[in-house]
Amino acid sequence: MTRAGAWPATPEALPAPIVDNHCHLEYPAGDEPRTVEDRLAEAAAAGVTRVVQIGCDLDSARWTADAVARFPSMLGGVALHPNDAAVLAAAGEYDAAFAEVAGLARGERIRVVGETGLDFFRTGPEGRDAQVAAFRDHIALAKELGKPLQIHDRDAHAEVIDVLDRDGAPEVTVFHCFSGDAAMARLAAHRGWYLSFAGTVTFKNAHQLRAAAAVTPLSHVLVETDAPFLTPHPRRGAPNAPAQAALTARELSRVLEVDLAELCTTVWNTSHDLYGPW
Repeated sequence: MTRAGAWPATPEALPAPIVDNHCHLEYPAGDEPRTVEDRLAEAAAAGVTRVVQIGCDLDSARWTADAVARFPSMLGGVALHPNDAAVLAAAGEYDAAFAEVAGLARGERIRVVGETGLDFFRTGPEGRDAQVAAFRDHIALAKELGKPLQIHDRDAHAEVIDVLDRDGAPEVTVFHCFSGDAAMARLAAHRGWYLSFAGTVTFKNAHQLRAAAAVTPLSHVLVETDAPFLTPHPRRGAPNAPAQAALTARELSRVLEVDLAELCTTVWNTSHDLYGPW
């Protein structure tokens, strides 16, 4: 999977550092080669000095386990993406794949089980039971290891919450690239879950998502890029990278009506509370 296009300009540096809570740096992106080292250096120049790298298929999970040992600013998460889980289950390959992911998740610098969850946009009804079963496996793994769970939820809000309620959510549960409305944000905050906002919150038509951010306690707000995807406005169409989280942080500061430095410091502290020291 690639994302073509010219790399966007580096945003103005933030007044205090933040963490990119979710990115995929294993994906090649951009028309001009840019290494992981290049992207991390650019991020640091913009004030995004720590990242959580997510590997959500076997190849990227293996890459992540290796990368977090090489890059001090990077921690990792591993899982089987719900769409991949359904395909693996149909091929009779899910159990072996999950066993490998569970082994990688035990790494000291792998601090997240995820992204896992439900995706009813790309997977039809025939794969939904397999997705639910995989989601439940990852929930159990996160609780066994005492590590945060990062959730992928696309067109499946009610079903994701139902599984969490039936199985019991891990102590730290994060909705990656939160896409729900204000009512769901209030419910999540009441349950103690964390909402990670990506570049989508900057999109001009994302009124519902900004309303959700506005009712989320700052203590439960995280910032991410989902790089190389979901590049924030006004850089949409270009490949995304952790540096661009600075644009999302500025928009969240406006929406939540909090000082930008306060937002950055709170997001930084929350990230370290959830994932531990880098």
